Amino acid sequence: EVQLQASGGGLVQAGGSLRLACLASGFSFADHAICWFRQAPGREREGVSCFSNSDSSKFYVGSVQGRFTISSDNIKRTVYLQMNDLKPEDTAVYFCAADPRTTALERMTRYGGRWFGMEYWGSGTQVTVSS
Repeated sequence: EVQLQASGGGLVQAGGSLRLACLASGFSFADHAICWFRQAPGREREGVSCFSNSDSSKFYVGSVQGRFTISSDNIKRTVYLQMNDLKPEDTAVYFCAADPRTTALERMTRYGGRWFGMEYWGSGTQVTVSS
């Protein structure tokens, strides 16, 4: 059974930091791209960042570039999203997804994070940034 379990969310003041973790199981972790998405009430879902475990390439949506860092630990089967200098507009439910295709990051880049064809989707964790 494929599982993608997100954790690490919480309440933080603007300018603060959080580290999210996505624990994966049930598929070949090393062959998949793992992406973080977020969705705030009344707003469209948005792809935030991706990591390709096959070639270590990364994707960031423009609004988080320079503030968020994605990394992967193959032994722990976990992808992390380090979020620094958080802003109120980062408030959302963050959830992770996985896809085996080598074109996943290319599509995320081409569509500016608005490609939602990932193979597997996981649970979410709430991030709330107060002003």
